Amino acid sequence: MTDLQVSLMAIGGTIVAAVISYNKWQEYKAKKSVQRAFSSDHDDVLMSSETVSETGAARHEPTLEPEAEVPDIALDDEPAAIDESGEVQAAVQVPQRELPVDDLIDCVIPIALDAPVRGEKLLPKLQTLRHVGSKPVHFIGQRDDGVWEPVAHGGIYYGLRAGVQLANRSSALNEIEYSELIMRLRQITDELDAEPDVPDMAEVMEKARSLHQFVAEYDAQLSVNVHSNGAAWAINTLLGALERQGFDLRPDGRLVMPDGEGGILFSLSTNVTLAEEITSRLTLLLDVPRVAPQRDGFGAMIACARMLAARLDGTVVDDGNQALSEATLSEIGEQVNAFYSQMDASTIPAGSTRALRLFS
Repeated sequence: MTDLQVSLMAIGGTIVAAVISYNKWQEYKAKKSVQRAFSSDHDDVLMSSETVSETGAARHEPTLEPEAEVPDIALDDEPAAIDESGEVQAAVQVPQRELPVDDLIDCVIPIALDAPVRGEKLLPKLQTLRHVGSKPVHFIGQRDDGVWEPVAHGGIYYGLRAGVQLANRSSALNEIEYSELIMRLRQITDELDAEPDVPDMAEVMEKARSLHQFVAEYDAQLSVNVHSNGAAWAINTLLGALERQGFDLRPDGRLVMPDGEGGILFSLSTNVTLAEEITSRLTLLLDVPRVAPQRDGFGAMIACARMLAARLDGTVVDDGNQALSEATLSEIGEQVNAFYSQMDASTIPAGSTRALRLFS
């Protein structure tokens, strides 16, 4: 066994321990923040007007266009309770159930039904309309108790809503996609003796463009590199060791570090094809809006890069091959936190279902 193999095998436990430590630290900080929030009043804080670009440089804070502004996520208010002494107790607020049709990021089309319809009859028809272009289409149904849910077998529905996603990373919903949606939706509703309440195309296009502008402004991906100080590394040995320490190898050659709940914390590229035998540079990438701040993806990625550099005789560098100092990394970390705060304020928190849908 070579020195390189021994070094690489030692990486596994160290990096996994670091990732776990970061997650535990973030859980502790989150718990303390909640305690502070309920123990004292806080003044409003003006957020920084800068956020981080791919190279770590500051840029102006991205904002939603006025027409795309929306209120915070709605809560269902429970009626106030009265105890035995006659005192009125505080009302309890319960978060709405998360649904695949979202007023903020979808164009929602109400569909009136002449009579209740079973889910078994609806599903074969609704499943013929899953996408228009690159935009997903979802349906929800209203039960007799007024609750909305994804249409399912066994359900009886008194109304429907269709939702087409207004934007993603690639583009905004356009006129051709919207026209296709309405044409296909009318075919389905005609078969159901139902009537869709179709929104005005101009208004839908305006909202789609505004939402796509938001996606473009917040589409931040941060990368750091580990560059060899001497000889290049053997790919086969490198990949095997990285997989043993927790990275998953994808068909496109990327390695991803799972977050433990089905998502990705950050990814790693060898910067060469699988047919190559050696590489002298590794790139770690954080898809910022897709990772919840509680997971501290940036901190875990930097910890991984530092340990790779120490074990492999490399240096942590930026895309311009300049060494990244502790001060620079600390500054970028602060900018990432400010970026997350701004996403929270927009009601599209990083790592949320909304963010995962939009930044896809």
